[in-house]
Order: sequence, then structure tokens, then C-alpha cells
Amino acid sequence: MNLYRKLILAALLLTLGLVALGAHVRLSDAGLGCPDWPACYGKITPLHAGGHVSEALAQSPAGPAGHARVWKETVHRYFAGLLGLLVLGIAVLAIKRRHETRGTPLLPIALLALIVFQALLGMWTVTEPLKPFIATGRLIGGMATLALLAWLWQRESGPSLAGMADVRPLRAWGVLALAVVAIQIVLGGWVGANHAALACTDFPLCHGEWVPEMHFGPAFTLHREPGLDLSGGLLPPQALTAIHWTHRLWAVAVLVLVGAMAVKLMRQRGLCVFGALLGLLLAAQIGMGAAGVRSSLPLALAVAHNLGASLLLLTLVVINFRLFRMR
Repeated sequence: MNLYRKLILAALLLTLGLVALGAHVRLSDAGLGCPDWPACYGKITPLHAGGHVSEALAQSPAGPAGHARVWKETVHRYFAGLLGLLVLGIAVLAIKRRHETRGTPLLPIALLALIVFQALLGMWTVTEPLKPFIATGRLIGGMATLALLAWLWQRESGPSLAGMADVRPLRAWGVLALAVVAIQIVLGGWVGANHAALACTDFPLCHGEWVPEMHFGPAFTLHREPGLDLSGGLLPPQALTAIHWTHRLWAVAVLVLVGAMAVKLMRQRGLCVFGALLGLLLAAQIGMGAAGVRSSLPLALAVAHNLGASLLLLTLVVINFRLFRMR
């Protein structure tokens, strides 16, 4: 394995870990543990910032400051910075060795631009504290980074697909399955950004009804403060219910379409293993979603649900790569 492929694999694995770590930071309310960016209380490490954190805690015990939160947020920033360096190295090598790689350097350059945009979102998370569309944007950016790295890894290191069966009829299914999962990830990010994961505490009903009372207007207004509507009033419970219920309803579409895709792949020579993996990940995601509601969403389960979504996305990207490269 040459250096280029090693960097791609390292970046892919690091991104997968960052998705889980970012979910842990967000769900444990550590996203605002540092009030500035890129330093934390003007310091490069949590150890140097310890005195400032203690002072902030003394002034506002119920505020976002906290030694554990600072450590979580800072470690997340360290790993995000490392990912940026890896992607920079990938882009540089792709340009320098463009005649040796299996494709143009456009994809690595796009990845680098995405990483820069992710860094800006990280800064805006601090300067525009936890606005739902920014928090959701960070999740989308992380998942997009994961998907592009997976595609790049398959392009540079994937096995030869010559001689495989004709899979062209499955391509539309592959794209559709990837699209519905991507939409569900966005909806899931919106649920988390608005703290609506427990807006419905029963399953499969919501407040004892299949279609509870909901307010969709304020629920899906993008540019607003967290927990507030555009007028500055508190976001009504019916809006949180609408956010949660929409995510749950779209899960039915994911179950049907991705489940059908898994069955089709299991019947296809050369792709049956991917079909089984897709079905297993889908069942795990649906199960964790239901268990999260019934158990008041413990942190470990919430993080696992985020990681499961990233693995489902990763699997579908690999499947689509193979479907479009097979003849």
C-alpha cells in the first residue's frame, strides 16, 4: 500500500471516529465547553485553561463551562485538526502524482474544501451558539466527508470488478437507497440540534396517537435561535413533536426501500455479503431508535445510533461504487 492509499485509509477511519466523538460532544452538551475558537479560553490545551474554567464555573455554575466539557471539546478539535492535515496531504499527493492515481485530483481537492468549510462551521458553532442549522450542517459535513473518503478509497484500492454479473438494473435502487438514508441523516441531525429526540416518549405511537398534534412551520424554520421561534418565544412542544415524528415517519421509508435493496443484493452473485451487511445495519438502526425512545435515550445508545447511521451510509457508498463500476 503506497503512502497515498495509507493516508486515505487513515483519514477514513479517523472520520468514522470523529462522527462518534462529535456525537458524544454534542449529546453531552460539551459543544460550548470552549467559549472561543480555535483556542480554548485563549489556551492551546485544557491543562493551561484550567484556571479560566474554574473561574467561569464560579461565576456561573449552571453555565456551559466545565473541565470535562472542555476536555471533550478540545480533544474533538485536536482530532479534527489532524483530519485536516491528512486531507491536505491527500490533496497534495493527488496533484503531484495525478498520473499515478486512478482518477483526477478533483475529488481530493473537493474533500479539502469540505474540510475548510467544516472548520468554519466549527467556528460558527462558538460565535453563533448552537443554532440548529449550524449544528445540523456540521453533521452533514462530517457525513459527506465520510462518504467522499469511502468513494476515494474504493477508487484507489478497490478490487477489480471485471467479470461480475450485470448489475445495471440495481443502480437506480442503489441511488434511491443512498438518497433516503442521506435524508434520514439530515432529519436525525435536525432532531438532535433541536433536542427533540424525546419529544415522543412512546413507540410506535407518539403521545398515544399515530398522528399527534404538530406544528410544522416553526419546527422546520432554519435560521432561528435554539429552542426559540422566529418571534423569540419558546418553541412549542407541538413543533418538537413534528420534528421527531417526521424523522420517525421517514424511518419507515428507509426500512422499506433499504430493506428491499438488501434483499435484492443478497440474491446477486458477488454482492450477497453486502446485502446481508446492509440488512443487519438497517435492523440495528431501527432497533436502536426504538430502544432509545423507550429508555429515555441514554448517551451511549445515542452515540451508537449516530455511529450506526455513519456505517449504514458508508456501506451504501461502497455498494453504489461497485454497482456503477461493474459492467
